Amino acid sequence: MGRAFVYVILGGGVAAGYAALEFANKGVAHGELCIISDEPVAPYERPALSKGFLLPEDPARLPAFHTCVGAKEERLTPKWYKEHGIELILSTRVKSADVRRNTLVTAAGETISYKYLIIATGARALKLEEFGISGSDAENVCHLRDLADATRLVDMMQASTGGNAVVIGGGYIGMEVAASLVINKINVTMVFPEPHCMGRLFTPKIASYYEEFYKSKGVNFVKGTVMSSFVINPEGKVTGVNLKDGSYHPADLVVVGIGIRPNTSLFEGQLTLEKGGIKVNSQLQTSNSSVYAVGDVASFPVKIFGEIRRLEHVDAARKSARHAVSAIMEPDTTPEFDYLPLFYSRVFSFSWQFYGENLGEVVHFGDFSRTSFGAYWVHDGHLIGSFLEGGSKEEYEAIAKVTRLKPAIDDLSELERQGLGFVVALSQKQLVEPIVGVGSSMSMVVLEKPVFPWHAAAGVVAAASIAAFAYWYGRRRRRW
Repeated sequence: MGRAFVYVILGGGVAAGYAALEFANKGVAHGELCIISDEPVAPYERPALSKGFLLPEDPARLPAFHTCVGAKEERLTPKWYKEHGIELILSTRVKSADVRRNTLVTAAGETISYKYLIIATGARALKLEEFGISGSDAENVCHLRDLADATRLVDMMQASTGGNAVVIGGGYIGMEVAASLVINKINVTMVFPEPHCMGRLFTPKIASYYEEFYKSKGVNFVKGTVMSSFVINPEGKVTGVNLKDGSYHPADLVVVGIGIRPNTSLFEGQLTLEKGGIKVNSQLQTSNSSVYAVGDVASFPVKIFGEIRRLEHVDAARKSARHAVSAIMEPDTTPEFDYLPLFYSRVFSFSWQFYGENLGEVVHFGDFSRTSFGAYWVHDGHLIGSFLEGGSKEEYEAIAKVTRLKPAIDDLSELERQGLGFVVALSQKQLVEPIVGVGSSMSMVVLEKPVFPWHAAAGVVAAASIAAFAYWYGRRRRRW
Protein backbone atom coordinates (compact mmCIF):
# COMPACT_ATOMS: atom_id res chain seq x y z
CA MET A 1 0.00 0.00 0.00
CA GLY A 2 1.43 3.36 -0.94
CA ARG A 3 1.16 6.65 -2.76
CA ALA A 4 3.56 8.68 -4.88
CA PHE A 5 3.93 12.43 -5.26
CA VAL A 6 6.36 14.69 -7.07
CA TYR A 7 6.67 16.95 -4.02
CA VAL A 8 6.18 16.08 -0.36
CA ILE A 9 6.29 18.52 2.56
CA LEU A 10 6.91 16.70 5.83
CA GLY A 11 5.50 18.77 8.69
CA GLY A 12 2.38 20.87 9.05
CA GLY A 13 3.55 24.07 10.71
CA VAL A 14 4.15 27.59 9.46
CA ALA A 15 6.80 26.62 6.90
CA ALA A 16 4.53 24.03 5.29
CA GLY A 17 1.79 26.57 4.64
CA TYR A 18 4.13 29.11 3.09
CA ALA A 19 5.77 26.43 0.96
CA ALA A 20 2.34 25.33 -0.26
CA LEU A 21 1.42 28.86 -1.29
CA GLU A 22 4.70 29.22 -3.18
CA PHE A 23 4.12 25.91 -4.96
CA ALA A 24 0.65 27.10 -5.99
CA ASN A 25 1.99 30.44 -7.18
CA LYS A 26 4.53 28.62 -9.33
CA GLY A 27 1.91 26.43 -10.95
CA VAL A 28 2.20 23.05 -9.25
CA ALA A 29 -0.15 20.61 -10.96
CA HIS A 30 -3.07 18.97 -9.16
CA GLY A 31 -2.02 15.78 -7.44
CA GLU A 32 1.71 16.54 -7.46
CA LEU A 33 2.02 17.88 -3.90
CA CYS A 34 1.08 16.60 -0.46
CA ILE A 35 1.64 17.77 3.10
CA ILE A 36 2.09 15.18 5.84
CA SER A 37 1.34 16.40 9.36
CA ASP A 38 0.81 14.72 12.69
CA GLU A 39 -1.63 17.50 13.62
CA PRO A 40 -5.33 17.18 12.69
CA VAL A 41 -5.59 20.64 11.09
CA ALA A 42 -4.15 22.43 8.07
CA PRO A 43 -0.99 24.55 8.61
CA TYR A 44 -1.48 27.62 10.78
CA GLU A 45 0.42 30.61 12.13
CA ARG A 46 2.04 29.17 15.25
CA PRO A 47 2.82 32.57 16.87
CA ALA A 48 -0.91 33.10 17.36
CA LEU A 49 -0.88 30.37 20.01
CA SER A 50 1.10 32.44 22.52
CA LYS A 51 -0.70 35.68 21.68
CA GLY A 52 -4.26 36.01 20.41
CA PHE A 53 -5.26 32.43 21.19
CA LEU A 54 -4.79 32.97 24.93
CA LEU A 55 -6.81 36.16 25.24
CA PRO A 56 -9.99 36.01 27.36
CA GLU A 57 -11.97 38.23 24.97
CA ASP A 58 -12.31 37.70 21.22
CA PRO A 59 -9.57 35.05 21.17
CA ALA A 60 -8.04 33.93 17.89
CA ARG A 61 -9.49 30.67 16.64
CA LEU A 62 -9.16 28.67 13.44
CA PRO A 63 -9.74 29.23 10.59
CA ALA A 64 -8.78 32.84 11.37
CA PHE A 65 -5.05 32.14 11.69
CA HIS A 66 -4.40 29.52 9.03
CA THR A 67 -1.35 30.42 6.97
CA CYS A 68 -0.59 32.71 5.27
CA VAL A 69 -2.42 35.53 7.08
CA GLY A 70 0.68 36.28 9.16
CA ALA A 71 2.24 37.86 6.09
CA LYS A 72 -1.07 39.47 5.09
CA GLU A 73 -1.55 37.03 2.22
CA GLU A 74 -4.08 34.43 1.25
CA ARG A 75 -5.65 32.35 4.02
CA LEU A 76 -5.08 28.69 3.22
CA THR A 77 -8.10 26.85 4.58
CA PRO A 78 -8.68 23.15 3.85
CA LYS A 79 -10.91 24.29 0.99
CA TRP A 80 -8.00 26.18 -0.56
CA TYR A 81 -5.81 23.07 -0.56
CA LYS A 82 -8.57 21.06 -2.19
CA GLU A 83 -9.15 23.68 -4.86
CA HIS A 84 -5.43 23.67 -5.68
CA GLY A 85 -5.13 19.91 -5.81
CA ILE A 86 -2.82 19.73 -2.77
CA GLU A 87 -3.41 16.69 -0.59
CA LEU A 88 -3.40 17.13 3.17
CA ILE A 89 -2.43 13.92 4.95
CA LEU A 90 -3.28 14.91 8.52
CA SER A 91 -3.11 13.15 11.91
CA THR A 92 -0.33 11.07 10.42
CA ARG A 93 3.03 10.31 11.99
CA VAL A 94 5.96 9.28 9.83
CA LYS A 95 7.94 6.59 11.63
CA SER A 96 10.82 6.19 9.18
CA ALA A 97 12.46 7.81 6.18
CA ASP A 98 14.83 6.50 3.52
CA VAL A 99 16.34 9.36 1.57
CA ARG A 100 18.26 7.05 -0.77
CA ARG A 101 15.04 5.40 -1.87
CA ASN A 102 12.98 8.62 -1.66
CA THR A 103 10.41 7.06 0.63
CA LEU A 104 8.62 7.75 3.90
CA VAL A 105 6.74 5.16 5.95
CA THR A 106 3.86 6.23 8.18
CA ALA A 107 2.94 4.76 11.55
CA ALA A 108 0.03 3.03 9.80
CA GLY A 109 2.46 1.28 7.46
CA GLU A 110 1.79 3.28 4.31
CA THR A 111 4.74 4.06 2.04
CA ILE A 112 4.80 7.53 0.48
CA SER A 113 7.37 8.16 -2.22
CA TYR A 114 8.54 11.46 -3.63
CA LYS A 115 10.83 13.09 -6.17
CA TYR A 116 11.52 16.07 -3.91
CA LEU A 117 11.10 16.26 -0.14
CA ILE A 118 10.93 19.41 1.97
CA ILE A 119 11.62 18.72 5.64
CA ALA A 120 9.56 21.16 7.70
CA THR A 121 9.36 19.12 10.89
CA GLY A 122 10.11 22.10 13.14
CA ALA A 123 10.95 21.45 16.76
CA ARG A 124 9.52 20.04 19.96
CA ALA A 125 9.21 21.67 23.36
CA LEU A 126 11.82 20.62 25.91
CA LYS A 127 10.49 18.76 28.92
CA LEU A 128 11.76 19.05 32.49
CA GLU A 129 12.31 15.29 32.52
CA GLU A 130 15.28 15.92 30.24
CA PHE A 131 16.83 17.76 33.19
CA GLY A 132 15.99 15.11 35.75
CA ILE A 133 12.73 16.63 37.05
CA SER A 134 9.61 14.45 36.95
CA GLY A 135 5.99 15.52 36.98
CA SER A 136 5.46 17.20 33.62
CA ASP A 137 2.59 14.83 32.90
CA ALA A 138 0.48 16.32 35.71
CA GLU A 139 -2.83 17.72 34.48
CA ASN A 140 -2.01 21.33 35.41
CA VAL A 141 1.49 21.44 33.89
CA CYS A 142 1.40 22.90 30.39
CA HIS A 143 3.74 23.42 27.46
CA LEU A 144 3.03 25.48 24.38
CA ARG A 145 4.08 24.29 20.95
CA ASP A 146 0.99 23.27 19.01
CA LEU A 147 -2.77 23.75 18.86
CA ALA A 148 -3.46 20.92 21.30
CA ASP A 149 -1.08 22.48 23.83
CA ALA A 150 -2.73 25.89 23.45
CA THR A 151 -6.24 24.47 23.82
CA ARG A 152 -5.23 22.64 26.99
CA LEU A 153 -3.58 25.78 28.36
CA VAL A 154 -6.72 27.83 27.77
CA ASP A 155 -8.79 25.28 29.67
CA MET A 156 -6.34 25.38 32.59
CA MET A 157 -6.27 29.18 32.59
CA GLN A 158 -10.04 29.36 32.78
CA ALA A 159 -9.96 26.97 35.74
CA SER A 160 -7.24 29.03 37.46
CA THR A 161 -8.71 32.55 37.36
CA GLY A 162 -7.70 34.39 40.51
CA GLY A 163 -5.16 31.69 41.34
CA ASN A 164 -1.41 31.34 41.01
CA ALA A 165 0.66 30.40 37.98
CA VAL A 166 4.37 29.66 37.84
CA VAL A 167 6.09 30.18 34.49
CA ILE A 168 9.37 28.30 34.09
CA GLY A 169 11.54 30.16 31.58
CA GLY A 170 12.18 33.78 30.71
CA GLY A 171 12.33 33.62 26.92
CA TYR A 172 9.71 34.13 24.22
CA ILE A 173 7.19 31.64 25.55
CA GLY A 174 7.68 32.71 29.14
CA MET A 175 7.24 36.42 28.44
CA GLU A 176 4.29 36.06 26.08
CA VAL A 177 2.43 33.50 28.19
CA ALA A 178 3.02 35.51 31.36
CA ALA A 179 1.40 38.53 29.74
CA SER A 180 -1.62 36.44 28.74
CA LEU A 181 -1.92 34.96 32.23
CA VAL A 182 -2.00 38.46 33.73
CA ILE A 183 -4.68 39.52 31.26
CA ASN A 184 -6.65 36.43 32.37
CA LYS A 185 -6.44 37.67 36.00
CA ILE A 186 -3.99 35.05 37.22
CA ASN A 187 -1.12 35.84 39.60
CA VAL A 188 2.20 35.09 37.91
CA THR A 189 5.67 34.14 39.14
CA MET A 190 8.39 33.79 36.50
CA VAL A 191 11.44 31.63 37.23
CA PHE A 192 14.60 31.56 35.10
CA PRO A 193 18.36 31.12 35.67
CA GLU A 194 19.54 34.17 33.75
CA PRO A 195 20.07 37.58 35.40
CA HIS A 196 17.27 39.09 33.30
CA CYS A 197 14.48 38.11 30.91
CA MET A 198 15.18 37.30 27.24
CA GLY A 199 18.79 36.67 28.19
CA ARG A 200 19.83 35.56 24.70
CA LEU A 201 18.77 38.86 23.13
CA PHE A 202 18.03 41.73 25.52
CA THR A 203 20.63 43.93 27.17
CA PRO A 204 20.18 44.47 30.92
CA LYS A 205 18.84 47.97 30.22
CA ILE A 206 16.25 46.76 27.70
CA ALA A 207 15.24 43.84 29.92
CA SER A 208 14.83 46.14 32.90
CA TYR A 209 12.30 48.26 31.02
CA TYR A 210 10.03 45.29 30.32
CA GLU A 211 10.53 43.71 33.72
CA GLU A 212 9.48 46.90 35.48
CA PHE A 213 6.31 47.01 33.41
CA TYR A 214 5.55 43.36 34.18
CA LYS A 215 6.10 44.05 37.86
CA SER A 216 3.60 46.90 37.66
CA LYS A 217 1.11 44.28 36.45
CA GLY A 218 1.85 42.09 39.45
CA VAL A 219 4.36 39.66 37.95
CA ASN A 220 6.95 38.33 40.41
CA PHE A 221 10.41 37.60 38.98
CA VAL A 222 12.64 34.96 40.56
CA LYS A 223 15.95 35.13 38.71
CA GLY A 224 19.23 33.28 38.94
CA THR A 225 17.77 29.93 39.94
CA VAL A 226 15.94 26.95 38.48
CA MET A 227 13.23 24.56 39.49
CA SER A 228 14.20 21.50 41.51
CA SER A 229 10.89 19.65 41.93
CA PHE A 230 7.11 19.76 41.76
CA VAL A 231 4.92 19.39 44.81
CA ILE A 232 2.11 17.03 43.79
CA ASN A 233 -1.00 16.16 45.82
CA PRO A 234 -2.52 12.67 46.09
CA GLU A 235 -4.82 13.41 43.13
CA GLY A 236 -1.78 13.91 40.89
CA LYS A 237 -2.15 17.68 40.62
CA VAL A 238 0.74 20.08 41.11
CA THR A 239 0.19 22.45 44.04
CA GLY A 240 3.55 24.20 43.97
CA VAL A 241 7.17 24.19 42.84
CA ASN A 242 10.41 24.01 44.76
CA LEU A 243 13.37 26.00 43.48
CA LYS A 244 17.08 25.34 43.90
CA ASP A 245 17.44 28.54 45.90
CA GLY A 246 15.32 26.87 48.58
CA SER A 247 12.13 28.82 47.94
CA TYR A 248 8.64 27.40 47.40
CA HIS A 249 5.93 28.90 45.22
CA PRO A 250 2.29 27.77 45.21
CA ALA A 251 0.81 26.95 41.81
CA ASP A 252 -2.61 26.19 40.41
CA LEU A 253 -1.00 26.14 36.97
CA VAL A 254 2.58 25.69 35.74
CA VAL A 255 3.73 26.64 32.23
CA VAL A 256 7.08 25.27 31.10
CA GLY A 257 8.85 27.27 28.39
CA ILE A 258 12.50 26.24 28.56
CA GLY A 259 13.33 25.96 24.88
CA ILE A 260 12.96 23.62 21.95
CA ARG A 261 14.87 20.89 20.11
CA PRO A 262 14.72 20.42 16.32
CA ASN A 263 12.96 17.30 15.09
CA THR A 264 15.85 15.66 13.24
CA SER A 265 15.62 12.06 14.45
CA LEU A 266 14.14 10.65 11.22
CA PHE A 267 17.20 11.79 9.27
CA GLU A 268 20.08 11.21 11.67
CA GLY A 269 22.69 9.06 9.96
CA GLN A 270 21.23 9.88 6.55
CA LEU A 271 21.71 13.64 6.18
CA THR A 272 24.49 15.90 7.40
CA LEU A 273 23.64 17.63 10.70
CA GLU A 274 25.22 20.79 12.08
CA LYS A 275 24.47 23.10 15.01
CA GLY A 276 21.58 20.92 16.10
CA GLY A 277 19.77 21.03 12.76
CA ILE A 278 19.89 19.59 9.27
CA LYS A 279 22.66 21.30 7.32
CA VAL A 280 21.62 22.86 4.02
CA ASN A 281 23.35 24.96 1.38
CA SER A 282 22.40 28.42 0.12
CA GLN A 283 19.45 26.89 -1.75
CA LEU A 284 18.18 25.07 1.37
CA GLN A 285 19.29 21.76 -0.16
CA THR A 286 20.58 19.05 2.18
CA SER A 287 23.43 16.60 1.62
CA ASN A 288 20.91 14.62 -0.47
CA SER A 289 20.04 16.53 -3.66
CA SER A 290 16.37 15.48 -3.53
CA VAL A 291 15.84 16.72 0.01
CA TYR A 292 15.47 20.29 1.30
CA ALA A 293 15.06 21.52 4.89
CA VAL A 294 13.43 24.74 6.11
CA GLY A 295 12.38 26.54 9.28
CA ASP A 296 13.52 25.63 12.81
CA VAL A 297 15.03 22.35 11.68
CA ALA A 298 17.42 23.84 9.09
CA SER A 299 20.99 25.04 9.67
CA PHE A 300 21.72 27.33 6.74
CA PRO A 301 24.40 29.80 5.60
CA VAL A 302 23.65 33.31 6.83
CA LYS A 303 25.55 35.36 4.26
CA ILE A 304 25.65 38.56 6.32
CA PHE A 305 27.64 36.71 9.01
CA GLY A 306 29.47 34.28 6.74
CA GLU A 307 28.59 31.20 8.75
CA ILE A 308 26.02 28.46 9.31
CA ARG A 309 23.19 29.33 11.72
CA ARG A 310 19.98 27.68 12.89
CA LEU A 311 17.35 30.29 13.65
CA GLU A 312 14.21 29.66 15.69
CA HIS A 313 11.73 32.23 14.46
CA VAL A 314 8.65 32.37 12.29
CA ASP A 315 10.16 34.86 9.82
CA ALA A 316 12.97 32.46 8.96
CA ALA A 317 10.43 29.65 8.56
CA ARG A 318 8.30 31.64 6.14
CA LYS A 319 11.14 32.90 3.99
CA SER A 320 13.20 29.71 3.90
CA ALA A 321 10.12 27.71 2.89
CA ARG A 322 9.39 29.96 -0.05
CA HIS A 323 13.01 29.98 -1.14
CA ALA A 324 13.26 26.20 -1.08
CA VAL A 325 10.23 25.89 -3.35
CA SER A 326 11.70 28.41 -5.76
CA ALA A 327 15.02 26.54 -5.76
CA ILE A 328 13.23 23.28 -6.55
CA MET A 329 10.96 24.60 -9.30
CA GLU A 330 13.20 27.30 -10.78
CA PRO A 331 16.77 26.19 -9.99
CA ASP A 332 18.43 28.18 -12.76
CA THR A 333 16.97 31.54 -11.77
CA THR A 334 16.77 31.30 -7.98
CA PRO A 335 19.56 33.26 -6.25
CA GLU A 336 21.25 32.20 -3.02
CA PHE A 337 19.18 32.52 0.14
CA ASP A 338 20.31 35.82 1.63
CA TYR A 339 18.51 36.13 4.94
CA LEU A 340 18.74 38.95 7.47
CA PRO A 341 17.92 37.48 10.91
CA LEU A 342 14.73 38.97 12.34
CA PHE A 343 13.16 38.40 15.75
CA TYR A 344 10.09 40.15 17.08
CA SER A 345 7.44 39.93 19.76
CA ARG A 346 4.23 41.60 20.88
CA VAL A 347 3.14 41.60 24.53
CA PHE A 348 0.66 43.87 26.28
CA SER A 349 0.87 47.10 24.28
CA PHE A 350 4.52 46.55 23.34
CA SER A 351 5.91 45.61 19.95
CA TRP A 352 9.61 45.23 19.21
CA GLN A 353 11.78 44.04 16.35
CA PHE A 354 15.42 43.02 16.25
CA TYR A 355 17.56 42.61 13.13
CA GLY A 356 21.04 41.15 12.73
CA GLU A 357 23.15 40.00 15.65
CA ASN A 358 23.61 41.16 19.25
CA LEU A 359 27.38 41.02 19.35
CA GLY A 360 29.91 43.70 20.29
CA GLU A 361 29.46 47.08 21.94
CA VAL A 362 25.92 48.29 22.64
CA VAL A 363 24.64 51.79 21.97
CA HIS A 364 21.21 52.53 23.48
CA PHE A 365 19.06 55.34 22.16
CA GLY A 366 15.65 56.89 22.71
CA ASP A 367 13.66 57.64 25.83
CA PHE A 368 13.45 54.64 28.15
CA SER A 369 10.88 56.45 30.23
CA ARG A 370 8.45 56.25 27.32
CA THR A 371 7.53 53.65 24.74
CA SER A 372 9.98 54.24 21.88
CA PHE A 373 13.63 53.28 22.33
CA GLY A 374 16.22 50.98 20.91
CA ALA A 375 19.80 49.82 20.65
CA TYR A 376 22.55 49.20 18.11
CA TRP A 377 25.28 46.59 18.32
CA VAL A 378 28.67 47.53 16.85
CA HIS A 379 31.30 44.84 16.22
CA ASP A 380 34.68 45.31 14.53
CA GLY A 381 33.71 48.86 13.65
CA HIS A 382 30.43 47.98 11.92
CA LEU A 383 26.80 48.15 12.95
CA ILE A 384 25.59 44.56 12.87
CA GLY A 385 22.45 44.55 15.02
CA SER A 386 19.49 46.85 15.67
CA PHE A 387 16.63 46.70 18.18
CA LEU A 388 13.61 49.00 18.22
CA GLU A 389 10.56 49.14 20.48
CA GLY A 390 7.49 51.12 19.49
CA GLY A 391 8.58 51.95 15.94
CA SER A 392 6.49 52.72 12.89
CA LYS A 393 6.42 50.49 9.81
CA GLU A 394 8.82 52.87 8.07
CA GLU A 395 11.21 52.92 11.03
CA TYR A 396 11.32 49.14 11.24
CA GLU A 397 12.01 48.98 7.52
CA ALA A 398 14.80 51.52 8.01
CA ILE A 399 16.59 49.54 10.73
CA ALA A 400 16.32 46.38 8.62
CA LYS A 401 17.75 48.07 5.54
CA VAL A 402 20.66 49.71 7.35
CA THR A 403 21.52 46.64 9.45
CA ARG A 404 21.87 44.65 6.25
CA LEU A 405 24.33 47.29 4.96
CA LYS A 406 26.56 46.88 8.04
CA PRO A 407 27.73 50.51 7.92
CA ALA A 408 31.11 51.45 9.41
CA ILE A 409 30.87 53.20 12.77
CA ASP A 410 33.79 55.30 14.05
CA ASP A 411 32.16 57.25 16.87
CA LEU A 412 29.77 55.48 19.25
CA SER A 413 28.84 58.66 21.07
CA GLU A 414 27.79 60.30 17.81
CA LEU A 415 25.76 57.22 16.90
CA GLU A 416 24.04 57.47 20.29
CA ARG A 417 23.33 61.15 19.72
CA GLN A 418 21.71 60.52 16.34
CA GLY A 419 19.86 57.46 17.59
CA LEU A 420 17.02 56.29 15.40
CA GLY A 421 17.62 59.27 13.13
CA PHE A 422 20.83 57.63 11.91
CA VAL A 423 19.13 54.66 10.24
CA VAL A 424 16.14 56.69 9.07
CA ALA A 425 18.36 59.22 7.28
CA LEU A 426 20.68 56.59 5.88
CA SER A 427 17.88 54.39 4.58
CA GLN A 428 16.40 57.30 2.65
CA LYS A 429 19.57 57.82 0.66
CA GLN A 430 20.78 55.78 -2.29
CA LEU A 431 24.12 54.31 -1.27
CA VAL A 432 26.74 54.05 -3.97
CA GLU A 433 29.84 53.15 -1.95
CA PRO A 434 30.27 49.95 0.10
CA ILE A 435 31.55 51.87 3.13
CA VAL A 436 29.23 54.12 5.07
CA GLY A 437 30.98 55.76 7.98
CA VAL A 438 29.95 57.46 11.16
CA GLY A 439 32.88 59.57 12.29
CA SER A 440 33.31 62.48 14.64
CA SER A 441 31.67 64.72 12.06
CA MET A 442 29.11 62.07 11.05
CA SER A 443 30.34 62.31 7.47
CA MET A 444 28.97 59.60 5.22
CA VAL A 445 30.11 58.33 1.84
CA VAL A 446 26.70 58.87 0.31
CA LEU A 447 25.51 60.40 -2.93
CA GLU A 448 22.00 61.59 -3.56
CA LYS A 449 21.99 59.98 -7.01
CA PRO A 450 23.69 56.85 -8.36
CA VAL A 451 27.01 57.41 -10.13
CA PHE A 452 26.17 55.10 -13.01
CA PRO A 453 23.68 57.46 -14.72
CA TRP A 454 26.30 60.23 -14.34
CA HIS A 455 28.90 58.06 -16.03
CA ALA A 456 26.48 57.34 -18.88
CA ALA A 457 25.68 61.02 -19.32
CA ALA A 458 29.36 61.93 -19.30
CA GLY A 459 29.99 59.29 -21.97
CA VAL A 460 27.27 60.70 -24.17
CA VAL A 461 28.69 64.22 -23.85
CA ALA A 462 32.18 62.98 -24.62
CA ALA A 463 30.99 61.06 -27.66
CA ALA A 464 29.09 64.07 -28.95
CA SER A 465 32.14 66.28 -28.48
CA ILE A 466 34.36 63.86 -30.39
CA ALA A 467 31.82 63.66 -33.21
CA ALA A 468 31.57 67.45 -33.41
CA PHE A 469 35.35 67.77 -33.51
CA ALA A 470 35.60 65.15 -36.23
CA TYR A 471 32.97 66.95 -38.30
CA TRP A 472 34.77 70.31 -37.88
CA TYR A 473 38.15 68.81 -38.65
CA GLY A 474 36.79 67.10 -41.76
CA ARG A 475 35.32 70.37 -43.02
CA ARG A 476 38.69 72.10 -42.55
CA ARG A 477 40.56 69.32 -44.37
CA ARG A 478 38.19 69.64 -47.31
CA ARG A 479 38.86 73.37 -47.38
CA TRP A 480 42.63 72.69 -47.35
